[in-house]
Amino acid sequence: MKKSEIKFIVSLDEKNIPEKIEWVAEDSLSQDLKESKSISLSLWDDNKKNTLRIDLWTKEMTTDDMKKFYIDCLGGLSQSILNSTGDEFMSKQTNNLCEKLIEHIKNKSK
Repeated sequence: MKKSEIKFIVSLDEKNIPEKIEWVAEDSLSQDLKESKSISLSLWDDNKKNTLRIDLWTKEMTTDDMKKFYIDCLGGLSQSILNSTGDEFMSKQTNNLCEKLIEHIKNKSK
């Protein structure tokens, strides 16, 4: 069985707040560390039938970028729902939520 590793390196300040997030994937064309301002990782715990989450963001991540990041995450989940389950209703409803959230952000910035 082939294995592949994805590595995250989180640099913390003295209060354990992320200052820098870097990552590299073993199968990536480039083995250079890539920097990111945020991570949202979800894992399914099959024993407890619930989701474990890791959400981290750096001090420099703006609130507006964080909102956009989570809308993008939801949009990606919408496609994943369709690909993994074929449930067009759930996928469409998730996309509709994304559209409402985008409109909310646009209205707030006016």
